[in-house]
Amino acid sequence: MLNQKRIRDFGVVIGSLQPGPLNAITDVAGVAVGHTTLSDGRVQTGVTAIVPHQGNIYKEKLIASSHVINGFGKTMGTVQLEELGTLETPILLTNTLSIGTAADTLIDYMLERNPEIGHTTGTVNPIVGECNDMFLNDIRAKSVTPEHVKAALADASPEFLEGAVGAGRGMLCYSLKGGIGSASRKMNLDGAEYMMGVMVLSNFGMLSDLRVNGKAVGQQLKREILQDREEKDKGSVMIIVSTDLPLSERQLNRIIKRAVAGLSRTGSIITHGSGEIVIGFSTAIKIPHQKPGDLLTMHCIHEEDLDLAFRAVGEATEEAVLNSLVTAEHVVGRDGNERPILMDLIEKFNISLS
Repeated sequence: MLNQKRIRDFGVVIGSLQPGPLNAITDVAGVAVGHTTLSDGRVQTGVTAIVPHQGNIYKEKLIASSHVINGFGKTMGTVQLEELGTLETPILLTNTLSIGTAADTLIDYMLERNPEIGHTTGTVNPIVGECNDMFLNDIRAKSVTPEHVKAALADASPEFLEGAVGAGRGMLCYSLKGGIGSASRKMNLDGAEYMMGVMVLSNFGMLSDLRVNGKAVGQQLKREILQDREEKDKGSVMIIVSTDLPLSERQLNRIIKRAVAGLSRTGSIITHGSGEIVIGFSTAIKIPHQKPGDLLTMHCIHEEDLDLAFRAVGEATEEAVLNSLVTAEHVVGRDGNERPILMDLIEKFNISLS
């Protein structure tokens, strides 16, 4: 995607299901992702926007759900999302201290497109997630502005960069440079093809735990670069799941819970200081904001078919985390802080990934 080398380009094939054409969250038709990246010395941060479909999402809401794997993280809007089971705005990701700016700008974005909000109908529920990029970024500067948020939304496209871009600019993963990563899986049910897409904002893990397709790569790297120094995991990960499977909110919630399987296969033990939060949506059913004249008709898959979706979300999450590492670039940030790049270390110490 956009000529970046990803984990499959190094001979690593995750799981048994096939990826979509882009192997990204945007393989689900209508989904788009955009970034604004801030990179200027001590400022290494940004915004990433996920646009769930190309219509008016306030007027045509989507089935949605969220799941907290470990709650040492912050989100906005997930209480109502979980209660009502619907998504009515794009999803924004940024650093911890910029969630207010992101939410306020997202509200303005929705008000501009829906003049009835707050006048003839209810208000709007903005969805924002975060990770803490304070090691590389001067997070106290609160450098993200409304213009940066608007630019990320305007940049949304089916093809997008991964790694140290957007909200991922200042993030770390397994003591290395992390950031944005994505992957997808095809699912064939009853003669029809469906898609499961995942995007992660990776900012978690200790190097010694890192595994690549089951191989203890982190242990090898720790012996080379960390020796006996203590490692701590104080990061987080935001996992965004999209699918075009027709699902109930309950079924979707069951699916997104399985993202933890993929996360764990990369080595995460879900430590105390790490916040792991999943937000998922299905584009298969659009729920009108205004009450229609007739009853709503909603289709969903049979429970017996959920195992395929469980496998798909786990595989895509695992590969998305690895893509966030492989595509990352070197960043020198606040106070000269930096972290190694996985692929630089693999080459330097002649370690095979496959």
